[in-house]
Amino acid sequence: MKPVYEIAVVHGDGIGPEVCAAAVQVVKAALGPGNPLHFSEYPAGAEHFLKTGQSFPEPTFQACRAADAILHGAGGLPGVVHPDGTEAGLDFTLRLRFELDLYANVRPIRLFEGVPSPLSGVKAGDIDYIILRENSEGLYAARGSGALLRGEVAVDTLVQTRSGIVRIVRKAFELARQSGGAPRDGVRRVTCCDKANVLRSYAFFRSVFDEVAKDYPDIATEHALVDAMAMHLVLKPGHFNVIVSENMFGDILSDLAAATVGGMGMAPSA
Repeated sequence: MKPVYEIAVVHGDGIGPEVCAAAVQVVKAALGPGNPLHFSEYPAGAEHFLKTGQSFPEPTFQACRAADAILHGAGGLPGVVHPDGTEAGLDFTLRLRFELDLYANVRPIRLFEGVPSPLSGVKAGDIDYIILRENSEGLYAARGSGALLRGEVAVDTLVQTRSGIVRIVRKAFELARQSGGAPRDGVRRVTCCDKANVLRSYAFFRSVFDEVAKDYPDIATEHALVDAMAMHLVLKPGHFNVIVSENMFGDILSDLAAATVGGMGMAPSA
């Protein structure tokens, strides 16, 4: 008897329900009659917040915790926010990341045949890399714990731990080992993206990256400052294989990268 894997489907908001429904259809068609997946739907998001005052019901959280995987379309609607101004639709993904320790956000960036890129002269196969975003620390770890003083001063703290950096960097090197290398030269490489020239937290990230890199002599390494990386992803995307970064930087760069391969709808994450 084949195993059955439980998939919690949380449609979310905006295009989320449309994307989720299509994704389920594609997966069922791909797996055929022997499909080992069982899909169950649960509510969460800004739309649910408007109806009930809850953006992430506890039964949905428990179902997601128990599931083998979670399929989520998109979260958030313009103007649907908590009293502190933060989006209600983001509660779903952020709580799952922190409470289930989903530390590795894997963003494959690949230009497929038949999908036009806004970059001149770029064709299918020329862009094929992964942005690996640390998902549980960085600046976003401050959500809900920052300070707003007398309506004049706001403070959020960027958090980096040695253990958190080590595990995301090791994941990056393992992904590079499993890959075919960068499209331009076939080299398996990991690029550390940071702002080490300005902030101690990113200099620390880079130093730990360099320590871990010694365990992977078969993988090429390099550093890139995040502002330069925004340029490189447009001018030489074929150079990259795996890019590893702090939470916020990975969030921003993955949207830029998605635009180069046809838009957000062509850039899934895991």
